[in-house]
Amino acid sequence: MQRIAHAKSIQPYFMQLPIFFEKTITPAATNYALSEETSKHCVQVLRMQAGQQMALADGKGTIYTAAILKPDKRSTTVKILGEEKLPKLQNHIAIAMSLLKNASRFEWFLEKAVEIGVSEIIPLISNRTEKQHFRHDRMHSIVVAAMLQSRQAWLPQLHEPVLFDKMLQNHHHSQKLIAHCEPGAKKTILEVKAGTDTIILIGPEGDFTSDEITRATTLGFVPVTLGNTRLRTETAGIVAATLLAN
Repeated sequence: MQRIAHAKSIQPYFMQLPIFFEKTITPAATNYALSEETSKHCVQVLRMQAGQQMALADGKGTIYTAAILKPDKRSTTVKILGEEKLPKLQNHIAIAMSLLKNASRFEWFLEKAVEIGVSEIIPLISNRTEKQHFRHDRMHSIVVAAMLQSRQAWLPQLHEPVLFDKMLQNHHHSQKLIAHCEPGAKKTILEVKAGTDTIILIGPEGDFTSDEITRATTLGFVPVTLGNTRLRTETAGIVAATLLAN
């Protein structure tokens, strides 16, 4: 099996191939049976035939090249031709953002955040969060699709919704930020952007309450501003992701 030695080789070798998510594939694989979802897309949608090549991402940093041996809409068999392990992004960015009343706006945020390079997304339930229903299976599918569309090898971690106070007590990040619109001293993200493992809290449409902000800052979360205008929650999430990623 050919092993692609350097990450830069991914550009000509993988970038033009159809790419799919296969979380169960392993480096030891020689022949591999694609999942039914991938098989159906290959055979029925793309009309791929025996001999045609594809890229397979396991979401854990490895991208494989493979050629179809036996097309089948339920279980296509492929031969693994090569693999490449890609490093994680240097900056680990976690965004804990309130769920939104309009689920499609949260879905838009998910897609764009993954494309930008966010590593971890935590749906947050705070005092003013209006909607607490969360379809994790659908949201996970959006994260996977965005990872593939942006040709990334690492699948961002999507958590189940978590209560605000539990979020404050249970996290592992070295740099902690909270964005809010309440009066008071705040820094810009550029002023505090020194850590490579950062979490930022983004509140709901009505913002965090004063009590929530106080509890967060007491536990070491640094208040930050995202600009001079009042942003929608999902816009704030994307602005934060962009500033932290660059």
